[in-house]
Amino acid sequence: MARNEARRAALADAGLRVLAATGARGLTHRAVDAEAGVPVGTASNYFRSRDALLGALGERIMQRFAPDEAVLAELGARKPSVELLTDYLRYIVERTTRQPDLTRALIELRLEAVRRPDLARILGDTLRRGYRDDLAFHAASGLPGGAFEIALLHYAVDGLLLDLLTTGIDAGFDPDEVVAAFVTRLVPPAPAR
Repeated sequence: MARNEARRAALADAGLRVLAATGARGLTHRAVDAEAGVPVGTASNYFRSRDALLGALGERIMQRFAPDEAVLAELGARKPSVELLTDYLRYIVERTTRQPDLTRALIELRLEAVRRPDLARILGDTLRRGYRDDLAFHAASGLPGGAFEIALLHYAVDGLLLDLLTTGIDAGFDPDEVVAAFVTRLVPPAPAR
């Protein structure tokens, strides 16, 4: 079983490289086979349909973007503050910009999901799981704000990533300063105790 999972992950990683390099139109089972260096038909044995392949790519992106548990524990041990929330957001931006092809592939998948209902369902489930994980960290850490503010931060960070990793407006602002502004402007301060 572990061997099958390792093969699926390797094929999904190859698919992500194809997706990032050629876009959704260039993503085929054959292209994944060629990128992975496996016999023709291997990818289609693991991912029976295009939607299954695309959905697996979305899941693989989230696996690869998974936060380091040690970093989360370190952040979670800190006193709740705007600085903690800012550092958490900076960690998200750092993880997603460290692997720009993965983020570009995710953007491609999100666009493709607009036209493919099955992919929209699979990818939507994956994205919502990430949002729920962020909510759980937020609540466990005692940070100010709630579900609405975390959604606002998701929307803001998504726009920042789109600008940083695609053709952007090149406004010249430091992303760290932008992230700090997102937090201070979108999250109300914690009530005084």
